[in-house]
Amino acid sequence: MTDTTTETAVVEEVVEIHDPDDTVETTDTDLDREQDTFPRSVVEDLRKENAAYRTKAKDRDDLAHRLHAALVAATGRLADPSDLAFDPAHLEDDSALTAAIDDLLARKPHLASRRPRGDVAQGAVISDDTVDLAGILRSRA
Repeated sequence: MTDTTTETAVVEEVVEIHDPDDTVETTDTDLDREQDTFPRSVVEDLRKENAAYRTKAKDRDDLAHRLHAALVAATGRLADPSDLAFDPAHLEDDSALTAAIDDLLARKPHLASRRPRGDVAQGAVISDDTVDLAGILRSRA
């Protein structure tokens, strides 16, 4: 069961607060607030200026993210450079970037680059025990 006296008390308070017959007296603080307003042109100029600053900051953030991705890609240790989360500390300190990549690869080794390196036993291999027919033909000419 709900208490109806509590509900009616709340409704009465709301009616008293929003009663249109109450008159509001103007105080000094209200006059101060009115005097603190600025002309529309000043506000628009400030908004344009702030919008320009926000655009520059966004461009700087985009460049920082691109640089981070390029630095991670230059290491060649990750298959996808975007796997490492952006951190501004990686831009300033190479050891922090290396440590972050090491930590990521320790936790998720499947993110490592799969580029073959070294001798993978493919391609032409020249050794002393093979016959070089092109070399023989060149020597006779």
